Amino acid sequence: MKKLKILIDEMDDGWDERLQKLGFDAFSVKKLRVEGKKLRTDYSVINYAKENDMILVTRDTESGQACAENNLPYILLDNDEIFKIALDKINEF
Repeated sequence: MKKLKILIDEMDDGWDERLQKLGFDAFSVKKLRVEGKKLRTDYSVINYAKENDMILVTRDTESGQACAENNLPYILLDNDEIFKIALDKINEF
């Protein structure tokens, strides 16, 4: 079985390190830019994830929609998802 690779969009830089500590093969868009990768646009980020067989984790709704339209794996952490998490926590009380 192939090891899961994860690309963390720039808004959540640092999650890559946290995931790595848990054993995941995770990378940060921000850190990849520092290494010289050309990842300035949403298209470039999505294409990089596709070319490297990665799941994109993003808060960018447009990036999530682009992934969905092109059958690319992604996790969208938009306001709706955050609201669901908050509502679940509220309902615990």
